Amino acid sequence: MLRRGSSRTKQSLAIRSWLALSPQISVILFSQHHSAASFAKSFGSRALVESDIDFTFLGVPFFHSMVAKSRAFKSDIYVFMDTETILLPDFVLALNYAHNLDDDWLLFASPRDVPNFPFYLDEDRKHWLKDGQRIRIQELQDTLGSSWQWSCCDSRMVIAWNNGVMPLHHGVLPPFLYGKGVYNHWLINEALSSGLRFVFDASWTISNIALGDSRRQSNRLVKSSNVSDIEKGSWEYDCNSHLAAVYGLSSLHGFNYSAVMKLVKCDGQYLLINATEDFLHTYAYKKKSLWKRHIPNCWRSKTTLACVVRTIKTWNETSGCSLKDGSVHTKTLKLSFSLESLLAITADENKTVVLTVAGYSYKDMLMSWVCRLRRLRITNFLVSSLDYETYQFSVMQGLPVFNDPSAPSNISFNDCHFGTECFQRVTKVKSRLVLKILKLGYNVLLSDVDVYWFKNPLPLLSSFGPATLAAQSDEYNQTRPINLPRRLNSGFYFAHSDAPTISAMGKVVRHAATSGLTEQPSFYDTLCGEWGSTRKGDNRCVEPGTNLTVHFLDRNLFPNGAYLGLWERKNVKSACKKQGCLVLHNNWISGRVKKLERQVISGLWDYDITTRMCLV
Repeated sequence: MLRRGSSRTKQSLAIRSWLALSPQISVILFSQHHSAASFAKSFGSRALVESDIDFTFLGVPFFHSMVAKSRAFKSDIYVFMDTETILLPDFVLALNYAHNLDDDWLLFASPRDVPNFPFYLDEDRKHWLKDGQRIRIQELQDTLGSSWQWSCCDSRMVIAWNNGVMPLHHGVLPPFLYGKGVYNHWLINEALSSGLRFVFDASWTISNIALGDSRRQSNRLVKSSNVSDIEKGSWEYDCNSHLAAVYGLSSLHGFNYSAVMKLVKCDGQYLLINATEDFLHTYAYKKKSLWKRHIPNCWRSKTTLACVVRTIKTWNETSGCSLKDGSVHTKTLKLSFSLESLLAITADENKTVVLTVAGYSYKDMLMSWVCRLRRLRITNFLVSSLDYETYQFSVMQGLPVFNDPSAPSNISFNDCHFGTECFQRVTKVKSRLVLKILKLGYNVLLSDVDVYWFKNPLPLLSSFGPATLAAQSDEYNQTRPINLPRRLNSGFYFAHSDAPTISAMGKVVRHAATSGLTEQPSFYDTLCGEWGSTRKGDNRCVEPGTNLTVHFLDRNLFPNGAYLGLWERKNVKSACKKQGCLVLHNNWISGRVKKLERQVISGLWDYDITTRMCLV
């Protein structure tokens, strides 16, 4: 994964070292950074950029999405590693050994921190140089051997597995944030516990040389005294810790990695050893079973035994990494951002944000809505959660979410659908939030999560200019004006941050506060007058006190849920695209379950509930 802000010199050297190992190696860089494509191009055709994976609003990719996407690339072996990690030829030799094993496998190798790496590759990527002179690999390793430090608790491991028949582990991979600790150790633990693959530690046979700052990559669920202050306060590490604590077998017990089989190389021979047994044995691996065998004469030399003993001694001195047993999952997850800072991060160049509001029973529809916006490359959205469960869910999904303190409490969101008292109370939260954001100087497109976006409507909506509120019409009769009384849909509208709009929205909020209905009638009665007294033509009205114009949007572009019977068409998506829809509202249907069913069956659904990933 190509990280933002990392030293491109280190990353370039690391990637060049990978490509130098074999012409059969291809590199996939997971990144959405605008410079990633040009960076990858400098390495030739064997380096590609993959941006079509799930990211957080800060640009951090999800590890489970990276793993899933990697399967789209045909390969015998998959390797995940940090972009500031140097690999030497012993990596390929170890992979060749693993590739010849008789069954599916997963190997890992802990990094070795190097404070100074004075070597570089020549232009042909064939030879390592130091001060302009060639240096042999063994000499390079010997030079580094006196200065590098083992980082067994570091999440910058090399993880590799063969493209075999068996999965890596039972169950699904949680939505871990890449580079934020835990996920490598969680994956190793789950693979070992599942018993579907042979798992072994190749730290002693792979020169995994880490050039970056090890403190950034420390593992929160690993017992280690070297944890940075930055990490302690990071919500991203807290999310990964929380997921590791509630998913899989890691939540039930800790795991001591000293029991894992070690791959070592002594006197040119690869040995699998168990460092925890009282007596030294070598092992052979065949069809999911390890069997001890007598040490052959060629391995009984003093140098071989000394090598093995030295490896065990090194392991004992550097071991001590194990997943904690603590109840990390009880910790409150919270973004370290205020609404003001989230607005500054997410708003586009026109200071416009897309706002949605959701409760927990609509969390899956929220994610489908988010996935659709991501597919359209729309990133300037904000989520307001109506309850803590939605807030925590959104944090773990990497969404820019905030918790509105004015939201009603003690509401059953399972029954909070149109027509209920709960629904009436919840809708009034939206207009208050929009007014608050407008006052902070940002334009707002309010969109309910049941509005499916076919294209980005912002260019058209923003073109109406200031002192204009553009809103969807709820009128379904094709022959009637679209601005008839109470046909303004408050689930999809665009508002400019200007004095007339802010003043008019203030009137709407005050009217809704005294109404026993939803906020929608308050919008129409306030802005268009009761019974439409300030209507202008068939698609507008003007609020006389502020001179704000309300423009009712073309229903062919912004159809509501009852217009033209679009939801009843055999192919909803095709019908809408043929008509030129920008969005389609999934309203005019009673009940949350029916609404969900209609959207999923229609194919206008972009989220996999099982894997917690956006659908491709």
